[in-house]
Amino acid sequence: MLQTLRERSQKRKKLLAQTLGVSSVDELRQILGTDIDDTQKKKIKSVGEKSENGVKDSKSETALTDEIVYKDSSTFLKGTQSSNPHNDYCQHFIDTGQRPQNFIRDVGLADRFEEYPKLRELIKLKDDLIAETATPPMYLKTDLLAYNLKELNCKFDVILIEPPLEEYQRTCGATNVQLWNWDQIMELDIGEVAANRSFVFLWCGSSDGLDMGRFCLRKWGFRRCEDICWIRTNINNPGHSKNLDSKAVLQRTKEHCLMGIKGTVRRSTDGDFIHANVDIDLIISEEPEYGSIEKPVEIFHIIEHFCLGRRRLHLFGRDTTIRPGWLTVGPELTNTNFNADLYTSYFTNGQITTGCTERIEALRPKSPPPKGKVTGRGRGGFNRGRGRGR
Repeated sequence: MLQTLRERSQKRKKLLAQTLGVSSVDELRQILGTDIDDTQKKKIKSVGEKSENGVKDSKSETALTDEIVYKDSSTFLKGTQSSNPHNDYCQHFIDTGQRPQNFIRDVGLADRFEEYPKLRELIKLKDDLIAETATPPMYLKTDLLAYNLKELNCKFDVILIEPPLEEYQRTCGATNVQLWNWDQIMELDIGEVAANRSFVFLWCGSSDGLDMGRFCLRKWGFRRCEDICWIRTNINNPGHSKNLDSKAVLQRTKEHCLMGIKGTVRRSTDGDFIHANVDIDLIISEEPEYGSIEKPVEIFHIIEHFCLGRRRLHLFGRDTTIRPGWLTVGPELTNTNFNADLYTSYFTNGQITTGCTERIEALRPKSPPPKGKVTGRGRGGFNRGRGRGR
C-alpha cells in the first residue's frame, strides 16, 4: 500500500513539473516556495540535538522553528517524520480518494455501544420488543404516480418516503429507475394517510431537496423537527466520485433525511408513543455501489427505536427493503401480498403501539417532567438533547 502511494505521488510530481514547465521534480520545491535551504536544515538539526540533551532554553527552539514557513500540505503528509507532525485528512483524500469520515471509529450498529453497557442493553430490549410486536411484512407493487393512497384504508404513525430523485442521476449514476421531480413528490397525498399524531421521514438528497423537502412537509401538514444526515464512507472502494454535481463546489459525500411531526407530541409526557434520546441523528456507513440508490438500513432502526407506533408505511420501497412491521409500497417491487382488511385487523382493540417494559422504562434516557403547566418546549421529541445518553 505504501509503495503504491509513493508511486502515485511520484507520478503526480512529474505531471506537476511538466505543467509548471520545470526540468525536474527536484525544482518543484523552489518553484512552489517550499524548499528549505541548508541554513534552515542546520538550525532544525541543531534544535533536535539540543532537545535530546535536555536543553532548557525553549525560547531559542521556538524562534528557530518559527523561521520555517509552510506554504502547502506536502510537508504535513510526512506525519511523524516531519518537523511539524500533522494529520491532514483532506489532503489524504486528494491523494488516495479515502474520505476523511473513513477514519471515524465505532460507527457500526454492532460496536457502537460497547463502552455503554446500559445503552447496549436498552437497544437489545427494544429490538426484541419490536420484533415481538411487528406485523408480518406486507408489500404492494403499484405506480405511485397514479395510485390513491387512501385505498390503503389505514392511518399510519410513521411514513418513510424514499423517492428516486432526479438528483441521483447526476450524483449516483441512477438510470435504471423512473426518476421523480419535486412537483410530483409534492402531489403525494401524505396528509390523508397520516395519523393525528405521526411522523414522516423524507430522503431529500443533498442539494435542492433541502428546501423542496421542507415545502413538501408543510404541504402535507407536518412541521420539520429534525435533519438526519447520512455520511457516506468509501472504505471498500476508495476513489473520487465518478459523477460530479455541476452545482457543487466540493464533492458531496452526504445525504439528508428530513423528519416532520404532525400533531402535538412531547418528550416528557408522551412516553407511550415516543422514546427520544435513544439513537443519534447521524448515520455513517459505506456508500452503495455506483448506480444504486439504496439507503442505509440504520434509518429503520432509528425510526423503530424512536416511535412506538406499529403502523409503519414505506413508500418507494424495493424487495431489499421489505421488513417485518412495515407496509412497503412502490413500483420497483416484484410482487404483492397486501390485503387492506387483513392489515387493519392487526391493530384492532387499539393495539397501535409496541408498548413498553419496566426495564426499558428504567433504562431509557428521559426528559425532566415540566414544572407546573405543560408547555410546548418539548414538542418534536427528537431534535433536542442530541447526546441521547452517549
